[in-house]
Amino acid sequence: MPEANELLTLVPKAEDKQTMKDFKSDQEVRWCPGCGDYAVLAAVQGFMPDLGLAKENIVFVSGIGCSSRFPYYMNTYGMHSIHGRAPAIATGLATSRRDLSVWVVTGDGDALSIGGNHLIHALRRNVNLKILLFNNRIYGLTKGQYSPTSEVGKITKSTPMGSLDAPFNPVSLAIGAEATFVARTVDSDRKHLTSVLRQAADHPGTALVEIYQNCNIFNDGAFEALKDKERAQEAVIRLEHGEPIRFGADNSKGVVRDPATGDLVVVPV
Repeated sequence: MPEANELLTLVPKAEDKQTMKDFKSDQEVRWCPGCGDYAVLAAVQGFMPDLGLAKENIVFVSGIGCSSRFPYYMNTYGMHSIHGRAPAIATGLATSRRDLSVWVVTGDGDALSIGGNHLIHALRRNVNLKILLFNNRIYGLTKGQYSPTSEVGKITKSTPMGSLDAPFNPVSLAIGAEATFVARTVDSDRKHLTSVLRQAADHPGTALVEIYQNCNIFNDGAFEALKDKERAQEAVIRLEHGEPIRFGADNSKGVVRDPATGDLVVVPV
């Protein structure tokens, strides 16, 4: 696999300086008011100018679902494809056109149900594409059925007695497929989300970014523990490559490996 700098030089640079406005299309954004997708769209449109790439050589490919309307709202090339097949279509595009920056936008249902095999093979093939997996733990477009990431016992229209299925952990799935870049972020943390997107863009290979995203209509508050500042001190552990693991109030806790058992344990620091 070529180095990141080599891959980036294959995509033509923009002749003029770009702004966020240059990446906004003329289409009306049609998500429910309050949807977390708005925040992700703004973050992507906001950091795209930093890449300095010609927008005519940037492509967004999506499948089916609320998140998959994304290509309409980016002033780049794009394809609203078929259910679960966005990684396969994007793989073909990325391998045949090295002069393109190829992005996949998908959801937990689109990527992990009908699209599960396509996602796994895209990750193991490690071609140069970036996958943004919006995870709201519910099927939003089809009005509130449980999804492959819904928790056990989840009561929905399709599981009125509570879901019996153990949910997928997209990050664990990607690591199991030996993905070379895996990250997780949340729609409401603009700074962290943007940082992760930039690192994914620089990665020479397939990058998977799972984005926790709130569906305020059918699964409101699914990630409230991560968004409330006080609760997040204990609930959120930031993992940064090469950095020690610290969390809690004033970063007073850490995660280390027990030398006797090899297990990971929480200790005061």
